[in-house]
Amino acid sequence: MTTPITNPMFDWWQEQWLKGPNPVARMQLAWLESMADAMQFEAQFIKALAESSARMSECFEGDAPRTHAELQACYQSLVKDITDAHVKRVDFANQLTKEFRQRIWEEL
Repeated sequence: MTTPITNPMFDWWQEQWLKGPNPVARMQLAWLESMADAMQFEAQFIKALAESSARMSECFEGDAPRTHAELQACYQSLVKDITDAHVKRVDFANQLTKEFRQRIWEEL
């Protein structure tokens, strides 16, 4: 007949050992959430590019020929919109790394 082990250290170790896979799964969930955020933001950036491409084609369409000044103004507006979207994208990427580190730290 064996006696059960009642060592507090063993009990604590066994409890931690049974929880072992959960922190890894939670860290993977945090990583997947960060990836989902990044993919959503990339989709928004691609949408902004598509919208600016559509506006660019509108700049070249029309009944009357456009002047150089009108085309330049249209082009500069599009470049400004794309630049703003890209700066926002870079800022989000910087923020995303901070949020990812925070999510991982919370899981640890």
